[in-house]
Amino acid sequence: MRVGAACDIARAPRQGVTQRTDTTAVRKDLRTADGVRIEARYEPYAGPDTGSATAGDPGAIVLAHGFTGSLDRPAVRRAATAFTAHAAVVTFSFRGHGRSGGRSTVGDREVLDLAAAVAWARAQGHRTVATVGFSMGGSVVLRHAALCRAEYGRGHAGSTFDSVMHRGRTDGRTAAPASPRDAADAAAATPAPAHADAPVHTDAHAPAPAPAHADAVVAVSAPARWYYRGTAPMRRLHWAIQHPLGRLVSRYGLRTRVHHRDWDPVPLPPVAAVPRIAPVPLLVVHGDQDPYFPVDHPLSLAEAADPEACELWLRPGFGHAENAADAALLDRIGTWAATRLRAPAARPHHGTRDPHAPRAAGSTPGHAPGPAPDATEGTDG
Repeated sequence: MRVGAACDIARAPRQGVTQRTDTTAVRKDLRTADGVRIEARYEPYAGPDTGSATAGDPGAIVLAHGFTGSLDRPAVRRAATAFTAHAAVVTFSFRGHGRSGGRSTVGDREVLDLAAAVAWARAQGHRTVATVGFSMGGSVVLRHAALCRAEYGRGHAGSTFDSVMHRGRTDGRTAAPASPRDAADAAAATPAPAHADAPVHTDAHAPAPAPAHADAVVAVSAPARWYYRGTAPMRRLHWAIQHPLGRLVSRYGLRTRVHHRDWDPVPLPPVAAVPRIAPVPLLVVHGDQDPYFPVDHPLSLAEAADPEACELWLRPGFGHAENAADAALLDRIGTWAATRLRAPAARPHHGTRDPHAPRAAGSTPGHAPGPAPDATEGTDG
């Protein structure tokens, strides 16, 4: 995969330069393990205990947007503002999106972007971090949680996500050799390696990098499996990322720069990642009116997850991802994440529904309805 500053649509400050956009938020350029520059924004907790001597560490929520999103998009800003009532919030733009460098790999190397954002949240002094991902970002938070486990987060070099990914090459993450152009693109201004699996050499006297694992995970409108084409929006999406003309439309119409290379090997699919997340608490949120992924996707995720660690909310009338999430749903997600960051509660069975949502016809309390058959998956028609 080609990554780096050659794909930038806008210039940004050098890595390590921090900008204050107002009296509360901080913007900073991060650098991923494979050398891609990622724009990020930190917003402190703005809840009722702000300024209290007994408030303690509220933890942080790292928000991972969907495909074609960015940290400055209105829907992402609205979600971030809602979450600051519950914890500090880090938003960022995935590679190929917004002012970040590189090109989108549509969920593969984006786990490195998320890892950099989580590590930055911990560097702000937060001991616990929840990741909340929407759509593509939902698949990324699931794979990130499976590949970057808490047992590596002990304040040593092995806690950084790049070393965990090096150990996890057989987990299905893209590990194609870097071309000379890739190396030139990734070398911009830092000694970070061009190859995603290359070890990072640091000064022996430098402080250890912040751990990059998540303490709670929320996947909203996430797919369970790759290459799903069972809905018209997903067939259009595949055209936008796989066809040369579609990538031109993505770049200039959707302001999203997509890499031209196919996955090789195919990344670990979300449904195979969720069994590896436990005991980290996991919340799967999905709408019964999602135009991209029908309800068999969240049901598959919940069924594959550890029943003691996973909770499923099927929301009647809810559409897709951050654009469709209303204030009430965002507040409930923020409450769920904050509760587990500060005082983890007993984890309900994976069939537990959102207590605020009415049950669908034919369902029983505590269990989700069965998956609907999909006759068109895997086809272009």
